[in-house]
Amino acid sequence: SSQRILAADDVPLNLDVVTTGEADALARVHDFVGAGFDVTVDVPLRARVFAIGRDEHIAVLVVHHIAADGASTEPLARDLIAAYHARTRGEAPAWEPLPVQYADYALWQRQLLGDPDDPDSLASRHLEHWRRTLADVPEVLALPTDRPRPPQQSFRGDTVHFTVPAAVHRGLQALAARHGATLFMTVHAALSVLLARLSGSDDIAVGTPIAGRGHRALDDLIGMFVNTLVLRTPVSGALSFAEQLERTREVDLAAFGHTELPFEKLVDALAPARALDHTPLFQVVLEFQNNERPHLELPDLIVDALDADPHVAKFDLQLTMGEQAPTGVAEPAGLHGAFTYATDLFDADTVAALAQRFLRLLTAVTADPTVPVGDIDLLDSGEHEPVVPTTAGSELTLMDLFDRAAAATPDAVAVTAVDGQLTYRQLSSHAHRLARAFAARGAAPG
Repeated sequence: SSQRILAADDVPLNLDVVTTGEADALARVHDFVGAGFDVTVDVPLRARVFAIGRDEHIAVLVVHHIAADGASTEPLARDLIAAYHARTRGEAPAWEPLPVQYADYALWQRQLLGDPDDPDSLASRHLEHWRRTLADVPEVLALPTDRPRPPQQSFRGDTVHFTVPAAVHRGLQALAARHGATLFMTVHAALSVLLARLSGSDDIAVGTPIAGRGHRALDDLIGMFVNTLVLRTPVSGALSFAEQLERTREVDLAAFGHTELPFEKLVDALAPARALDHTPLFQVVLEFQNNERPHLELPDLIVDALDADPHVAKFDLQLTMGEQAPTGVAEPAGLHGAFTYATDLFDADTVAALAQRFLRLLTAVTADPTVPVGDIDLLDSGEHEPVVPTTAGSELTLMDLFDRAAAATPDAVAVTAVDGQLTYRQLSSHAHRLARAFAARGAAPG
C-alpha cells in the first residue's frame, strides 16, 4: 500500500449550495453523512451546504476516521473560524505553521515501537503483555439478544439516551476517590457487572478508545491518533462492588501502561477467529466523552449544532458517557449516557430496559458498595412478578411445580443450551444428584 498526498487545490471539495425543504433537510443530511468512502479512490473528506431558506443553511463536513478522530474537532473548528473570519474580509486565512505534521507523528511512532520481531523492542514487550492478558478470551459475549446474530453485520444502529442524576454522579466520584480509582474505572466496573449479570459469564472483555495524543505538540493536529484497548475483567458475583472496583482498577492500569501498540497490529498478532457477524476480541465498547466540545462563533451568524446521528452501530453495544458540567461549575451535575446498539440484534425497548438496569446498578453501588454484586437487584417492581403463576394462597414451591412437570412429561425438553438439550427426566436426575452431593458435604436448607 502507499499514500498519495494531494495539493490543496487538487482536493475535489464540492461546496455548491443544495436547496432543500425543511421537512426533508435532516434526511438529506443523514444520507450525506452516512454514505461510505472508498479511500482507494476518494479523499477522506467531503462537504456540502444545504439551503433551507434565504437565511438558514446547514453546512456539513464529513471526515473519514482514517484522517481524523474526536479530539480533532476542536482544532478543526478553530481553523474553520479563522478561515471564515478571513474570507469575510476578502482575505486568505493566515494560519500559523504547525510545529509538527501527522507524518512526523507516524515516523516517531514507528521508531518508538521498533521491530516486533526484536525481543527488546517496545512492540515486542507490548505484544507479550497482550498475549498473556487476552489468552483464551471468549470469542463472543453472549448477551440476551432479541434476534439471532445475522451472518454478517449490517452496521445499522440506533441510540437510547439516559441521564445519571447528580446525586449518583457525586456518589460515583466519592467511591472512586476512596479506592484510588477514576470515574472511568468506576463506570467500567459497573458495566462489567451488568454485562456479567446479563450474559451469565464471569469473563468480560470490553473495548475502549484512548486519545493517543501524548505530547502538547500534537494538540493542534487533525489526524487519527486514537487507539483501542481491550479491558478484560473477571467478575465474581460473590465480590462486593468495592472489591470489584479494586480488581477493575488493576486491569485498567495494566492496560493503560501498554497503549502504544496499534489495535490492528494486536489483532493481526493474536489472530482471533475472524467472522463477518461480530468484531474480534470484544463486542461491547465503553467510551467517555471528555473531548473539548468545539464552539463556532462567527460574525453576523447564529450557529447551532445539528443532531445528525447516522444510525450506525459498529459493535453490538456501545456505552458513551459524559459529564453534564455547566460552564464554571466544578460540582458534579450528573452524567449523560447513551447506549448505541445494533438493530440487527436488539429492539429499542430492550436497550431502554438495559439502560434502566444500569441506572439501578449505579444507584445501588453508590448507596452500599459492600453488597455482593451478584445480589444487586436490577429489576423494577413490574419485573418481580412470578415467572410461574400460582393460585393465591397456594403453598406450592417452584420445585414442587418442576417435579409435577417432570412426572407428567418426563421426556419433554426442559432446557435448551448451545451444547444440547435436557429432558425433564434428565434435568431432574442432575438436580437431585447435585443436591445429594451438597448434602453430603454439610449443606443444609437456607
